[in-house]
Amino acid sequence: MTETQSRRPQAPRPAERAKTIALRGGPAILMPAVDRRAGDDERVVPVLQHVHSSGSVSVLLPDDHPIVASARESESGELAMMIELADQAPVDLREPIRGLLWITGWLRLLDERAGRARAVSIANTRPDPRLLDVGHGASVLRLNPASIVLADSEGTHSLTAPTFSTAKADPFCQYEQQWLRHLEDSHADVVWQLSRHLPEELRDGRIRPLGLDRYGLRLRVESCYGDHDVRLGFSRVIDSPPQLAVEMRRLIGCPFLSQA
Repeated sequence: MTETQSRRPQAPRPAERAKTIALRGGPAILMPAVDRRAGDDERVVPVLQHVHSSGSVSVLLPDDHPIVASARESESGELAMMIELADQAPVDLREPIRGLLWITGWLRLLDERAGRARAVSIANTRPDPRLLDVGHGASVLRLNPASIVLADSEGTHSLTAPTFSTAKADPFCQYEQQWLRHLEDSHADVVWQLSRHLPEELRDGRIRPLGLDRYGLRLRVESCYGDHDVRLGFSRVIDSPPQLAVEMRRLIGCPFLSQA
């Protein structure tokens, strides 16, 4: 997959993109950090994972999981682990993963009292029925970050925990999924009109909505020659649906924009 742009529009900073991926809470895999060639049996899908604003990660696993036993039996009480969070496109693409966030650090098992307190803390901002299993078949482990790495179409970036902690997620983070699906399912005509911004050699491909943030809209062009990502920049930084509506009218060339 390549990214095609004649003049590169502004994009969110790496820490902001990382924070956005973390907040979306997409698919995650937990694996040992000391051996990146770990087999499938060492790649664990947590019952639930939650990335805190500091960059630490709370992980729920069954009480009888081998990782829980290993953390309990470890002399230091910690395991070197890495969690991989995938940023998955909300529309059905040939290559649905838009980016990956890797948080590597030390995983420690919380005792039952601390685990319950952590579950309550998570529930205050992210209610989830799986949190009710803490103390009733599920344990909470905390991953303290030593390394945070983001890889997406903008490049690969290493972030410090303080930089991640102070970053804010994109204002359209939770709105993006339903909006892109609606654009894909109900407004194929709008997507077609956006093709006028694409390089001529890409206009014959299948054009799909890929991403939305405060700086612009991203499109994926799927063709027999491969996939290409194109960013269409907004005329200004936006943070609300009404502002998004105005910028979309600009992009499709609405003749009544001034009256609107």
